[in-house]
Amino acid sequence: MFVILVYDAGVKRVQKFHKICRKYLNWVQLSVFEGELSLAQLERLLAELREVMNSEEDSVIVYTFRTRRYFLRRLLGRKKQDPEKRFL
Repeated sequence: MFVILVYDAGVKRVQKFHKICRKYLNWVQLSVFEGELSLAQLERLLAELREVMNSEEDSVIVYTFRTRRYFLRRLLGRKKQDPEKRFL
């Protein structure tokens, strides 16, 4: 399935959220990730995020799509370049 994940985390946890999400998804913008995951991978990702999140302060929104067939993605402005993929 195709997944878009957006999070809002406290300053002390934002790097932990980012690191966990990067293991599973592609980084699109500051707190936005997307990519193809199996249901099991999505559940592991969410379990890891639950371990570090403070449910009183943090939030995670996950959009799931069965297929990209009806999915349209538009980008205005500069494309975010993944710093780890700049070098070969």
